[in-house]
Amino acid sequence: MKAKGPILLLITAVLWGMAFVAQTTASESVQPFTFNAARNFVGALFLCGVIGWRKRTGQDRPAGAPGSGYSKRVLAIAGIACGLLLCTASFLQQAGITSYPSEAAASGRSGFVTATYMVMVAVMGLFLGKRPHPLVFVAVAVALVGMYLLCVPDGLGSVYLGDWLVLGSAFGYALHIIVIDRYTQVDGVRLSRVQLIVAGSISLVCALVLEQPSWAALMAALVPILYAGICSDGIAYTLQIVGQQSTDPTVASIIMSLEAVFAALGGWIILSESLSPVELFGCSLVFAAVLLSQVPEFKRRR
Repeated sequence: MKAKGPILLLITAVLWGMAFVAQTTASESVQPFTFNAARNFVGALFLCGVIGWRKRTGQDRPAGAPGSGYSKRVLAIAGIACGLLLCTASFLQQAGITSYPSEAAASGRSGFVTATYMVMVAVMGLFLGKRPHPLVFVAVAVALVGMYLLCVPDGLGSVYLGDWLVLGSAFGYALHIIVIDRYTQVDGVRLSRVQLIVAGSISLVCALVLEQPSWAALMAALVPILYAGICSDGIAYTLQIVGQQSTDPTVASIIMSLEAVFAALGGWIILSESLSPVELFGCSLVFAAVLLSQVPEFKRRR
């Protein structure tokens, strides 16, 4: 079924976009490392149940099994690499969201800044020995203009620390996508579980050393943690891996970039956030740059 991959990635974009609302809400109660440790372990626990169900139904593809196509060593390397990148990127993103002032539309703003990872993926082709199409550089320029309008609508004085942190997370997510593309032979559910365990373990150590986690704070953010852990981590990251394995990479990139749109919609509908006309125009330019950066590869494959 050719539509299976795109449908899975569209669901991924929706779940990721709405996760910005959960992250914004949780930032009022828990610190970044604590939140990420909790959500990652919830996601990993959820996937343990999924793998158990797959074993009973004969759909599981464990490492090293006949016909699996990958070894335990490959799974470990891929999981650790993805987990390290996921931990770093998710921390920068959550720290950025936490640091936004109350008047900033944190969900929509961070969603669109994060979406620039698609442009970064295209530009990274330079370092992988690929010569980018001139349109890629146009996309970069459009993205920079859009980010300026989004992040500094009132001049340079309105740049937030959160903007820089979220931009750093976008770079991490770009690397995460590139690494996943190198391990498409690995079972998506098992790879997702390993990366969540790695990311959660690192976040837990950092939380115990650098933060003051408490049960009261975790209980106050229980609903956002459960949503982020089950829907964003457990389901969406798994669907991303599985969807990328069966979908044209260009189409996959375009579909996943829609998370920015759902982030803004979620912030508007659920949190009553609003963006000024200038900021909305900046969002439109960033989204246009994301799509434009994928045009050369789409034309080549056509």
